[in-house]
Amino acid sequence: MDNSSASHSGPDPQSDSVQAFFKNRSALISQENEQRSDHEFRQSLSPIARQADAIVAKIRLHEHETIWSSKTSTSSSHDPALESEELYPGMIFNSAKNHMESTKLWKIVQRMPKGAILHCHLGAMVDLEWVFNQAIDTPGMFISAPSALVDEKVSLTWVDEKVRDKGTLLIDYSKKLNVGGKSIWSHDYEPRSRIPLKEASDAFPGGKKGFVAWLIDRCTMTQTDAVRNHLGVDAIWRKMQAAFVLLTPIIFYEPITRAFLKKFWTTCNEDGVRWVEIRGMTRSFRLEGQEELTENRLALAGIMNEEIEKFKASPEGKGFWGCRLIWDCLRSFPTENIVIDMKICIQAKKLYPKLISGYDLVGPEDFGRTLHSLTPELVWFREQCIKEGLNIPFFFHAGECIGHGDSTDQNLCDAILFGTRRIGHAFSLYKHPLLIDIVKQKQIMIESCPISNEVLRYTSSIKTHPLPALLARGVKAALSNDDPALMGHGTSGLSHDFWQALQGWENLGLAGLGSLTQNSVRWSAFEDQTNEEWNGDIATALTGSSLRAKYVQKWNAEWEQFCEWIVAEFSEAI
Repeated sequence: MDNSSASHSGPDPQSDSVQAFFKNRSALISQENEQRSDHEFRQSLSPIARQADAIVAKIRLHEHETIWSSKTSTSSSHDPALESEELYPGMIFNSAKNHMESTKLWKIVQRMPKGAILHCHLGAMVDLEWVFNQAIDTPGMFISAPSALVDEKVSLTWVDEKVRDKGTLLIDYSKKLNVGGKSIWSHDYEPRSRIPLKEASDAFPGGKKGFVAWLIDRCTMTQTDAVRNHLGVDAIWRKMQAAFVLLTPIIFYEPITRAFLKKFWTTCNEDGVRWVEIRGMTRSFRLEGQEELTENRLALAGIMNEEIEKFKASPEGKGFWGCRLIWDCLRSFPTENIVIDMKICIQAKKLYPKLISGYDLVGPEDFGRTLHSLTPELVWFREQCIKEGLNIPFFFHAGECIGHGDSTDQNLCDAILFGTRRIGHAFSLYKHPLLIDIVKQKQIMIESCPISNEVLRYTSSIKTHPLPALLARGVKAALSNDDPALMGHGTSGLSHDFWQALQGWENLGLAGLGSLTQNSVRWSAFEDQTNEEWNGDIATALTGSSLRAKYVQKWNAEWEQFCEWIVAEFSEAI
């Protein structure tokens, strides 16, 4: 063969030109990875953590190929569930949950030290089966409705719905109960008659167990809700709001509240969560034995303050760092109500300075008032805090929407201008390149709640969630669970959101998940700080000696032990 024919024999993968291209490609990918928010964390990994990260990557790939892929359906050893259900990586949470808890990745995230929950709403933080059973067993709790909750259909708009499933009902406390009255499940029920809850649960078709299951179905975003694609964001939010209306009088009755708080923190601690910042102030709190509802928000704050100290001193609270309250008010309220709420917040801060960490406005952003429309109230509140010598920073919800450029989306701009220290959700932030740069420059962290965003229709699945885009741009974030009791988690912990992220996001891995978790500790409001102290402390948290640095070091120690466990447990199993 002559030299001429050899030169035209075909592509040569080993040629200098091809190898140069590959070298440039690797350099480009490395250069981009250096901009990621988890780059610093990855560079600091110990040898054992790097080994654990590699093991988890192999387990993830193996489970993708053997559990979450229909390609295995022809194999004699495939999962029987594949015969009746199409499984795939990143499938919707309510379907994936039926399978995830049997995987090795689930075992791993359950064991993982999870740092802090920085975005959650107290009224949706404990398994609903526990909540309703607690209500049934609490003296004085009743159920009532404007009409009988019968098991028959009635025409509502263009759909026939069962009265029992859609009818309005109230569960609350009262001394005035109609013991032995006509059943709320029959046509001869006297409208708004207060039937003892235990009596009604026993009379329910299927008994107490069926009654609790029926209530849970009314309050939870079920698998059926998840696949009803004609329902949009607003429709799902309406069910959420109806659930809060039903649950609030139950959870915020003092005897249940106290037990609820202990159950919440116990479940968190068992899941590896060491610190919690809750939003959960309500005007509907009722003291034990109180018949008429009065202004009790200061009393509720006092009970929270008391119960957290009791929990930390209890056997169940061993290792738990603590909890603070981000005072919150519904953004849909008129100015008068919001100003009253702000005044009570200031009073609570004076009484319980260690409990109150900040202020927020909550509720669906598309239904409520924008931060722009609330500018006079927020400026007034900030000025009042300065006059009183109080430090109550903002931790705003913003960008929990699918729009771009509308008034709801612009809450991001106002949150930044008002100096928010973290942003709740920030789902639409990825559409704003300038705001991304400002968020990075100001060290504003994102409280991301991926399962909540999916269930509420902001994203179709974990695969299409925008957080990976923000992480690639260097934005700092941490994972939270928002309203797990209503989303179908069945627990207060973070394991479900951690699993979804680890399984769904290719570029995350165990190291990326560790970075998000360390961020949750690094951006926690452990104590009151000025803006200068806050920013300086965050910047030095990995090497400093502050309270924040102490907790980061505690988490780092738990992380190393966790990585050692992974290597010991799984190195021979892949």
